[in-house]
Amino acid sequence: MFDSKTPLRSRGFYVRMRLLQNSRHSRIPEKSFWYRFFKWILWFSLAFYLVSSFLITHTKPTTFISKTTVSPSKASRALIEESSLKSSSLQQPKSPEGLLKGMKVYIYDLPSKYNSVWLSNERCSNHLFASEVAIHKALMNSDVRTLDPWVADFFFVPVYVSCNFSTVNGFPDIGHARPLLASAIQHISSQLPFWNRSLGSDHIFVASHDFGSCFHTMEDVAMADGVPEFLRNSIILQTFGVKYKHPCQDVENVVIPPYVSPDSVLYTLDKSPLMRRREIFAFFRGKMEVHPKNISGRFYSKRVRTMIWQKYGNNRKFYLKRHRLVGYQSEIANSIFCLAPLGWAPWSPRLVESVVLGCVPVIIADGIRLPFPSAVPWSEISLTVAEKDVTKLGKILEHVAATNLTKIQKNLWDPNVRKALLFNNPKKEGDATFQVLVALSEKLDRSHKRSNVSSQ
Repeated sequence: MFDSKTPLRSRGFYVRMRLLQNSRHSRIPEKSFWYRFFKWILWFSLAFYLVSSFLITHTKPTTFISKTTVSPSKASRALIEESSLKSSSLQQPKSPEGLLKGMKVYIYDLPSKYNSVWLSNERCSNHLFASEVAIHKALMNSDVRTLDPWVADFFFVPVYVSCNFSTVNGFPDIGHARPLLASAIQHISSQLPFWNRSLGSDHIFVASHDFGSCFHTMEDVAMADGVPEFLRNSIILQTFGVKYKHPCQDVENVVIPPYVSPDSVLYTLDKSPLMRRREIFAFFRGKMEVHPKNISGRFYSKRVRTMIWQKYGNNRKFYLKRHRLVGYQSEIANSIFCLAPLGWAPWSPRLVESVVLGCVPVIIADGIRLPFPSAVPWSEISLTVAEKDVTKLGKILEHVAATNLTKIQKNLWDPNVRKALLFNNPKKEGDATFQVLVALSEKLDRSHKRSNVSSQ
C-alpha cells in the first residue's frame, strides 16, 4: 500500500531544491558582471591587436626631409630618382594634339584669281611644285583650321604662283609671282586687321619652286633680287634650303619636300613591292647636259650631271637616261641606288621619289638642307657624296653595297619615313602636312594671340 507520509518528504526535497536554486540565482548577477567585463577587455585587446597589425603591415611611412638637412648622399639619390622619373615621362610619345600645342590656323578666302582659277590646268595639282596646292587643300580639311580669325595663331595665305605654265617649254613661269603676292597682301590687309596688326609675322606663304622666297629660277638673279620686302616678316614654306648663308632664306622658313603624288606612289608599289629583288644597281633619269654651259651662259648642275654622264655613261652598272619617261617610277622601284644630283637648285623630286619607292637616295648637292630632319633620319637612309667626289661615285657605291646596304634599306623601308614626305588630302597623322604643322608649332612665339595672353 502506498505510504501517505511520502508526499511530505517529497515536499521537503522540493523546498530544499528551491532554496538551493534561489541561492545560486542570487550569485549569478555578480558573476555575470565580471564575466562581461573581462570578456569586453579580451575582445577590445584582440581588436586593437588586429587593427594595429594591419596598419603596420599595409601602410608605408612617409618621411619628410627638410632641404636644409638633407645629406649630400641623400640629395644625390633624390636628384637621380627625380631625373629618372622626368626622363621616363619624356619618353612617352606625345599625342598629335600635344605635338601641335593646340595651334589654330585661319585660311584666307581669297578671290579665285589667286588660286582656284589655276586649277583648270590639271598639272597645277600634280607637278613637282604642287605642294602649294596640296598644303592648302589639306589645311582646309584639317582639325587645326579655325573659321574664327580672332582665335587663330597663324594665317595661311593661299596664293598659287607656280601654275602659270609657259606655252613655249611647258615649265612654270613665275615672273608674275611678286605682283600676284603683293596684290593678295593688299587685299587681305584692306579686308581684315590681322596683317597690319603683326606686319605679317604670323602669316604663312608657300614658295615651292627652285629658289623659294626669291621667286626666280636662276640662282644669280634670285640672289640679286632677294626676298621681297613685303614678305620679310612672314613665314615661308619653301623647297629651297641650304646650310650656309643665302639671300633666298633670309626669312623665317620651313623646308618642305617637293610634291610627289601619293596615288602614283601607291600605284607603283602595287606593281613593284618594296622588298622585291632590284635589278638596277645605280639609276638616274633626267636632264644631263653633254656640254654643261647652256644658252644662257650658265653651267647647269655645276657640271655635276655632265661629269656623271661622262664618267659612267658606258658603265653597265649605271642605268643613266637623259630624257624623262612616263612611268619612270617603276625604274626607281627596281633600283638599289638612285642618284639625286643638284639641278639649277640643290633639291629635286628624286629625293622624295627615291625614299618613298625604297631606292637609296645618293645626294650630290653640297650644303643642302633637307626637309623634316626630326621625322626623317636622312643620315640613316641615304648617302651624301660631295660634288668634288662625283668621279669616285662607283667605288663609293660598291663599298656601301658590300658593307651596310642592308641596314640602310631597313631604315629606308620604314613606312613612317615614307609617310613624312608625302602630302595627303585629307591630312594624315605623320604625313608631310602634319610635319609642316609640327614645324609651325615650334614658331608659336610669333603668334600674336599667344603673345597677348602671356603679357596679361
